[in-house]
Amino acid sequence: MLSRRDFLRRGGAGLASLGLAGMGEGLAGWLSEARGAPASPGSNRPADGGSIVTILHTNDVHSRIDPFPEDGSRNAGKAGAARRAALIESIRAENPHTLLVDAGDVFQGTPYFNLFRGELDFKVMSALGYDAMTIGNHDFDGGLDGLTQAARFAKFDLLSANYDFSGTPLGARVKPYVVRQVGTTRVGLFGIGVELEGLVSEKLWPGVGCADPVPITETIVPKLRHEEGCALVICLSHRGYKGYAGQPGDQDLAQGIAGIDLIVGGHSHTFLEEPERFPHGGRETLVFQVGWGGIYLGRVDFHLSPTGEVTEARAAALEVTSERRERASA
Repeated sequence: MLSRRDFLRRGGAGLASLGLAGMGEGLAGWLSEARGAPASPGSNRPADGGSIVTILHTNDVHSRIDPFPEDGSRNAGKAGAARRAALIESIRAENPHTLLVDAGDVFQGTPYFNLFRGELDFKVMSALGYDAMTIGNHDFDGGLDGLTQAARFAKFDLLSANYDFSGTPLGARVKPYVVRQVGTTRVGLFGIGVELEGLVSEKLWPGVGCADPVPITETIVPKLRHEEGCALVICLSHRGYKGYAGQPGDQDLAQGIAGIDLIVGGHSHTFLEEPERFPHGGRETLVFQVGWGGIYLGRVDFHLSPTGEVTEARAAALEVTSERRERASA
């Protein structure tokens, strides 16, 4: 077994700059390597004079801060926070009206979590400029106290509409939804998670309530759309593409509930080359999930008319490698 010192020496090439000393300086160095990298799935200038809001997303990163080792395996050399940071910055340079979100299970999967219990993961996400994440089942692996301690380093919103943290140390920290003003567009973001009972040891989430997300979603979507005046409604779901253990998943929500523009999925580690689209009259709901481990960065460009209607949604799964290969939808 590697000692802590050996692990940090072998696997932590950017560790000191990432989370424990001079994080910003280290990221600035990474970002300078890839400015101007091509990353767009389409034009970012609507012909009708409207606007574009770009949603970038990850899921089930599982503490994959370094790239996968160059060992000849299928994912050798892919992923890594530094490469993701460079790709994200190139897209933001192209379209400053960009949000970056995550669908949960940030924790657990490499020794970085065992050593730093989520602190480093949240520091890295903060440095990359994440706007929000929902909470996955593995984000409880350090217990409620561990999640609470790590959350001190999260400079982004923690969202969950069906987990009730009231009465716990995270009661004021976890929100059911937030509204962001992105250029001229109001964007509503909300989070939902998988049933914890039977999946996560109860000693890891004491005092946390877990409710059925379907009626909650049926209430929150029109609230965001009508009361909050959101032109875009985004669900961050750690429910699984087809659900889990008989529970409704992203496909079920997309089919059964109108008014969601995008469901960013997690939990099932499903890789989609492009989102699945579910029509609802004049609107459609996109369901998108990009595997696990940060191998891909999902991108959806919503084209909005001058009056705020979605006229087009283009999407791409961007492979996070040194070559920054991408797979774009037609």
